[in-house]
Parts: sequence; structure tokens; C-alpha cells
Amino acid sequence: MPRSLGTAALACLVQVASFGAASAAETPWPAFGHDSSNRNFSELTQIDRDSVGRLRPAWVFQTGVTGYFQAQPVMVAGTLYVSTTQNNVAALDARTGQPIWTYTHKARTEKIFGPPSNRGLAVSGGLVFEATMDGRLIALDAKTGKIAWDKEAVRPEEGESETASGLAATLGGKPVQGSSRLGFKMPPLVVEGLVIVGVTGAGYGLHIEDEAGGLDGGAVVGIEGGYGRRGWLAAYDAMTGEERWRWYVTPSEGWEGGFVEKTADGTPLHRDIAAEKAAAPANRDAWRVGGGSLWMTPAYDADLGLIYLGTGNPAPQNFGLSRPGDNLYTMCLVALDVKTGTLRWYYQQVPHDEWGYDVAAPPFLLDLPGGAKAVASASKTGWIYVHDRATGRLIARSAPLIDQKNLFSPPTPQGTVVAPGPLGAVSWPPTAYDGRRAYVQVRHGATTYTVKTVPATAGRPEIRYTETGEARGEPSFSTLTAVDLGDGGKIAWSVRSASRLSGGTLATAGGLVFSGEEDGHLDAHDARDGRVLWRFQCGAGISGPAMTYALDGKQFLAVAAGGASFTKASGFGTGDALLVFALPD
Repeated sequence: MPRSLGTAALACLVQVASFGAASAAETPWPAFGHDSSNRNFSELTQIDRDSVGRLRPAWVFQTGVTGYFQAQPVMVAGTLYVSTTQNNVAALDARTGQPIWTYTHKARTEKIFGPPSNRGLAVSGGLVFEATMDGRLIALDAKTGKIAWDKEAVRPEEGESETASGLAATLGGKPVQGSSRLGFKMPPLVVEGLVIVGVTGAGYGLHIEDEAGGLDGGAVVGIEGGYGRRGWLAAYDAMTGEERWRWYVTPSEGWEGGFVEKTADGTPLHRDIAAEKAAAPANRDAWRVGGGSLWMTPAYDADLGLIYLGTGNPAPQNFGLSRPGDNLYTMCLVALDVKTGTLRWYYQQVPHDEWGYDVAAPPFLLDLPGGAKAVASASKTGWIYVHDRATGRLIARSAPLIDQKNLFSPPTPQGTVVAPGPLGAVSWPPTAYDGRRAYVQVRHGATTYTVKTVPATAGRPEIRYTETGEARGEPSFSTLTAVDLGDGGKIAWSVRSASRLSGGTLATAGGLVFSGEEDGHLDAHDARDGRVLWRFQCGAGISGPAMTYALDGKQFLAVAAGGASFTKASGFGTGDALLVFALPD
């Protein structure tokens, strides 16, 4: 039976392999994405195309906290560190899974954004750093788990709006929550003595709560008016927790940008610019609630002193007249000075977004043939964008990852079917890159965007909002797709999955790509052609990326299995297990 992650005695440990004496030799996985390049790639080769068929569980650690287990573990100095959905942390012997210490998080508020989840930790300088869903940044002693410092960065309920009287009854009888709550989901980036992290929950405005009390299954609606929050990224001193700088996604001046008719790469946006300009005088202060969540860990170029991050949608989501203009710097890949947070450049993928196309996947660094230093971003719109790291100049855009339909067509009262929908072609799960190809989990599907109007009543004005729903008759499936970024972004291969893919990818020098599925399977694909060489049923959906490390000459593979936010709808159960695999001795 699963038990609480509070003390070592309460951990359920299953060991099915034995290991030799300790050795100083190791190949760590010290940070989310492996390192600050965010490539999710390992040079290890012991587990390869020929040997992967013999891969077996080495040990299993059960956290006692089920569901939304999205974290990628990290391994440093023989210790594996992992966080749970409730922000608990465990330090485990990376050879055996034996608990060394555990930390049980005590949230200061139950008011959080969406379903509870945490996507990982950072370990540096003898400290373990975690950003929590209740708005705190915590440093734990890596040897003991004791709190070194605890910084309250934001209160999730801070600035929350009250729901308009009678609104809930007008929207399907479901409760409508006030403006979104801020918190943290991303693993922190630790560089230059700074812990860098950004908030989620900024870009939604009012929203309907689902049965679980979170934001799932299309429950988010963009209701006209000032009901969002202002997203930000901040850097904190790694030794003390003191804030060093903060960058707001939506600036106080110039937030409107222009009124462009096409994206920067030339795709028509189908905007009603005349209507936006007519609405501008009444909405000059929309920046105060302008949105722009930050979903995943930035990449970092030490030579340039720049960090690269993707920003989320403006608020209110999917309804744009109350925020006229391009809505800078939402829906962008941005480069910031790591020491000051000063904006160096930006590239807006979707000006004036009305579809929920956050730049959510973590950007990754790459060196192109000929030596060009680049940064790439896999997008919800269905392309991978490749930019010059120093200037932001668009070097290339990949071939489409999906069959796009009515892309950037605005929501209408009749309903507009658009592919991809707000879950995107590529959402927050990370992309693996092996030096030539990017391996990305792609969702194929469409959404119907419908503008709805609730007539005015005594004491309440007319309410307009955009509702998202299933596009009936449209295909819905997932592929693992390899994109050759060394050859202009051509699709090298694409393999359709039996169930929805989630959690992201891991590539290794052994010629393998690991990818998780919502039905609980962890798959190893041949990087040459996508063939499945090995599968393992982990008992619950995979919703976080796998990682790999080596100790004493032995390579291990680790992945969390806890289900996903769509588990209830999909019919699959939840779990609480961290599974670690190795080849038999």
C-alpha cells in the first residue's frame, strides 16, 4: 500500500538488483534537462540498441503521493533527488533506492493554480532548491534535508478578484473562480550564484473549476475584462534567498506593441485590427492584469551571459478585445541578461494570441553545421523555431509537425475549428536533442473556439467569453517525431503512439529515444527510424521526462509514474512510483 513520504520508515522500497562496492566514478544528471543547455541528452552508451531489450527494474520508490507526478529526478554525488506533486522531496541512494532523508512540505495555503504538480528540483553548492505551488522558494541542505532558507516569493491568492454576482449560474452551473492564482511549477535554474524561477497562473482571468477543483478538460474560459495576473521571472541569491532582480512579462509601457497582420515568419493572423484600435482607449491599463505565465526552466549560455525562456498567453485567455495590440511580451521566446534581468531580444511567435499557444516547452541550445550558435523552441503552433542566440534572428522554422487547420482563425459565435488547440502540438514537456535531431512528443488534434454572450441583467453588465471544446470528427492522436535541425528542419520520421504521449523525451548516445505514454508505458525507440525496441508498463501514466546516470560503471534509467492531468478522462489510474531500471549483472 502507498504510504506517506514523511520519513524513511514510511517509504516502500522494492529492490530487485544488487550492486558492487562504491566507486568515485560517476556520470551525474545534475539539473533539469541534464544541464543548462536543456538538451535532455546523455553521452552514456551502456544501454543501447542492442542491450535495451534486457533492461529491467533495478528498484522502485513509492512516494505515497499519487497523481501528477511530473518531476524529472536529478542525481549528484551518488544521491538521487526527486520531488512530488505536493512539493515533498526525497533523497535516495542512487544505487539502491534506499532513502537517505525526506522533506514533507507544509503548504501555507490551499489556494493554488490548477492541479497540484511540481516538475523538478535543482541541486547546486550543497543545497537542493525547490519552487513550490504555494509560491515559495526553498533551499534544503543536500546532506540532511533540513531547511537552509525559505522565501515566500508570492501569495497565490494575492490580488484575487471576486466573482461577479450570479456569474456561476450563467456558465453551465459550474463554480467560477476569480482571477488566477500565482505559484511555481518549473524546476529552478541555478547559475552565477542565482536561483532563477518564474510563476504560472498569470494568463487565465476568470475560469470554471472542474470536478477536481483544478483546471482541466477545457475548464478555462477567457472572460472579457481585467481578471488576469501579471507574470514574472525573478532571480534570488542562492545562499540567502534574497531577490536580486525581477522581470515582468507584460511591461507597464509599450505592452500593446503594434497591430501586426502577420506573424514575424509571415503567417496571417486574421485579426480585426479596426475593432482592436476602437477598444484601445478604454483598455490602456490592461497591462496590470496582462498575463504571461512561465511554464518551464530557461536555458543558459554562459559565454553570452543570457538566459532563454518561453512566455505564456495574455489575459484574458482566448478573448482579445479587452487587451488590444500585440500584447508584449507574451507568447515570446525572450533572452534576458542573467545578472540584471534586462531584456536583450524577443521573438513573438503569436501576437495577440486568442488560442492559448503558450511558448511552454523549455528552449534548448544547439550548434548548427558551420558553427552557428543557436537556441530552439518547439511550439504549440506546430513548428520548431531556431534562432541566433546573440540576436534572436530567426535562422529556420521546421516543417510543420502536424496538419494545421484554420491556424490563427479567431473564435466566433458559430464556433471555429482550429488545429492545433490549446494543448498544442507541443506543450511544456521537454524536447531531446542529440546534436542533429530533435525528438518531440506531438499532439495532433483540433479544438472548437466559440464566443458566447450572457445578456445583461439588473446590476450586471453583459458578459462575453470564449469557450473551448472538442472538435467532433477531427482526428486526435500523438506521435513521436524526429526533426533534423541540421538539415533545415525536415521531418526525419514520425511514429504514431497507441495512447497519448506525455512527459517529454530523453535521447542517449546509445542510439535511443525514451518516451512515456499516458497508459503507463515507457518506450525506447531506435533514434534512426523510431522503431520501438523495448516497452515497460510502469503501472500509471508517465507525465514527466526520464533521465539517466551512471555509478560504478553501471548505467541507470529513472522515470516517475503517477498518471497525468487527463487520467480520469482517459480511463487510466494514478500512481506514486519512481522506477529505476538497469541491465542485469
